[in-house]
Amino acid sequence: MLGSDHDAEDAVQDTLLRAWSHLDTFEDRGTLRPWLYKIATNRCLTQLERRGRRELPTDLSAPQAETTWLEPYPEHRLAWTAQLSPEARVIALESVELAFVASLQHLSALQRAVLLLRDVLAFAAQEVADLLDTTVAAVNSALQRARKVIGGVPSQQTELASLGETEQRNLARRYMAAWEAGDVDAIVAMLADDAKYSMPPVPQWFSGRDGIRGFLVDGPLQDRWRFLPTRANGQLAFGTYRWEDGRYIPSGLDLLVLRAGAIAEVVSFLEADFTSFGLPEELF
Repeated sequence: MLGSDHDAEDAVQDTLLRAWSHLDTFEDRGTLRPWLYKIATNRCLTQLERRGRRELPTDLSAPQAETTWLEPYPEHRLAWTAQLSPEARVIALESVELAFVASLQHLSALQRAVLLLRDVLAFAAQEVADLLDTTVAAVNSALQRARKVIGGVPSQQTELASLGETEQRNLARRYMAAWEAGDVDAIVAMLADDAKYSMPPVPQWFSGRDGIRGFLVDGPLQDRWRFLPTRANGQLAFGTYRWEDGRYIPSGLDLLVLRAGAIAEVVSFLEADFTSFGLPEELF
């Protein structure tokens, strides 16, 4: 809902504190889950009212004076999905994919809450109405409008499954090797014709092979790089390290969006917390 791991963690802590302090008012011990989700959802709605939505550079039609940027989601927070059935795990991973979370930001707070409670967390319409203190008709209406916005978002889980584990590893190795060798031709060859490259919180972004090539040659490929593979938002990602003062320092978490075996988008989160992704703070 919040598009930020840090904001979500704050909301969780606040939820648990509020639940603990009001535990004496909770009578039906059989419905603890919806009670907690009601508190958590209300905390998220309050934050959204104060803060607004988070964005990616490629979502903006024009540079904004003050923009709150989306953040990547650490893979370790998805460890619980290993206990799910294959079908349920796909749904869970799709719910944190970058494109899905970015699309959520364009929904109203109510639509966002309803969509996640109904389609991701599988609450019944009446349960959601009770959680949000509204009617089933209002829930169904909000869900219908939300699905229209989200319905066209392609699934990276489908793309990754079609590639298979071996090809994913091969793609990751080729991408890392190209960057570490400074081989712009090899990098560009892996891109889709209409690929995008962005670097939150920098509002500037580049599109197309020629545009990205020019940016890489004039900018990042002037330096030496080391890449380490990881995952974020259930997708392929890399911790990128730039050579400076005798060591490689963190310079961005690159998340890849794939389409038909090619790289359709690179989102380089320049201010990502590497330790949250199990990545070292520096390399030598």
